Amino acid sequence: MEEHVDLIGKAFVDHYYHLFDNDRVALSSLYQPSSMLTFEGQKIQGVDDIAAKLNQLPFDECRHVISTIDSQPSSFTGGIVVFVSGSIQLSGEEHHLRFSQMFHLAPLLQGNYFVQNDIFHLNYG
Repeated sequence: MEEHVDLIGKAFVDHYYHLFDNDRVALSSLYQPSSMLTFEGQKIQGVDDIAAKLNQLPFDECRHVISTIDSQPSSFTGGIVVFVSGSIQLSGEEHHLRFSQMFHLAPLLQGNYFVQNDIFHLNYG
């Protein structure tokens, strides 16, 4: 079970950040109307509002470098909690920005997952 959860968590993280770095508009497909995003303390709910937030960030090009991925089964039947740490390299910037992000993945009937909860924070200091 633990290995299965880790494999799903890693596959999700690879997919999510590939989309973020290369086709950010497509990230909306990973959310549902009940999904919630907390981005640097700002709470956002629903596919359209989350997509708007992610697509209106003040940078177009970036590259995520993932340092750690920790996954656990959640008490929500079939759900998975994924915690990610890493850095973001913005185009034209010398320094990387460190970040932490937590996802709560909930199962869909087709065997796929969607992002029920997403919490993102830059790590300063």
